[in-house]
Amino acid sequence: MAMPRILLLGAKGQVGHELQKTLPTIGELVAAGKETVNLAVPEQLHEVILSVQPDIIVNAAAYTAVDRAESDAELAYIVNQKAPTVLAEIAKTLGALLVHISTDYVFDGTHSHPYTESDVPTPQSVYGHSKWQGEEGIRQTWDQHIILRTAWVYGSQGKSNFVKTMLRLGAERPEVRVVDDQIGAPTWAKDIGDAIASLIQHWSISDPATQADVYGTYHFTNRGVASWYDFAVAIFAEAQALGFPLQIERVIPISTPEYPLPAPRPAYSVLSNRKITPILGQLAPHWRQSLRHMLQEYLQNTSI
Repeated sequence: MAMPRILLLGAKGQVGHELQKTLPTIGELVAAGKETVNLAVPEQLHEVILSVQPDIIVNAAAYTAVDRAESDAELAYIVNQKAPTVLAEIAKTLGALLVHISTDYVFDGTHSHPYTESDVPTPQSVYGHSKWQGEEGIRQTWDQHIILRTAWVYGSQGKSNFVKTMLRLGAERPEVRVVDDQIGAPTWAKDIGDAIASLIQHWSISDPATQADVYGTYHFTNRGVASWYDFAVAIFAEAQALGFPLQIERVIPISTPEYPLPAPRPAYSVLSNRKITPILGQLAPHWRQSLRHMLQEYLQNTSI
């Protein structure tokens, strides 16, 4: 097909920043932030998006305040359930591909082996349930979609994340307490951006008769597993090696009940990359390697 027009929603978030770098290699990119396309006002989406006439809609926007969602459920469901369903309706009207980002929070965390795309979601939080319902809204509305579930996202751009929080706390105090009984895979936003670009590229070069094989749900995270405690220890080790100004001396492991939060977290939310790996053409980078690269990038672009 000719160079497609791609509309990116959530362009100012962690993954959105990275997609602004990768998507222009595939097509003509129209990047929209919240001030242009606000998923909290789904009734405005038709007019704004139809004026762009995209061939591909990439939704990197979401309500991601996991704990606040427990008391702000109405807005969480508008942004995470209703808006993606409306996007699917618009994509269907245009005959456009819809690419949507989802989360490991659709699972309850009771597994002891990586979750696959065929595992049945049983979300335990408002955030997780709203994201699951958004996925379902897309599936029931428009078959030409790609849903990418990911987890434990961090990046050098966008809002605060676990890495930035640890760097801030590590610069302010000698000791931090971090949960050690939740297991997942820390994932760099840049690697997610690359994975999404690979999926879209694979779809765009596929024969029309085989494009349908690309549609569906995929899991992608960095390789390897860690607890939040493991992740924090690695952040400080890598940051100290790079010369970040830190006061941290100890990271103390604690249990989830010792750090109560409004929203329940999956105890184990490792996602299997098996389905997406053949499309990527290589294994995902290991999380420790990506963490090192992110910190190098962050150091170069931040005055500390």
